[in-house]
Amino acid sequence: MNKGFHYTLENDKIREYMKLSTEDKLKWLEEINTFTRLLLTEKEKKLREKLRAGEIF
Repeated sequence: MNKGFHYTLENDKIREYMKLSTEDKLKWLEEINTFTRLLLTEKEKKLREKLRAGEIF
């Protein structure tokens, strides 16, 4: 993988996540999205989107 990003998680963290209900998973995702929208500057948001699109690495 030459562009974009990737990360790894420990098996225990994956198992914890799998135990969550669908509602809890969606709630967690919404909270993370709200947090990042509030925290990141517009420049950082644009950079994040370029990274996700594999335009930069």
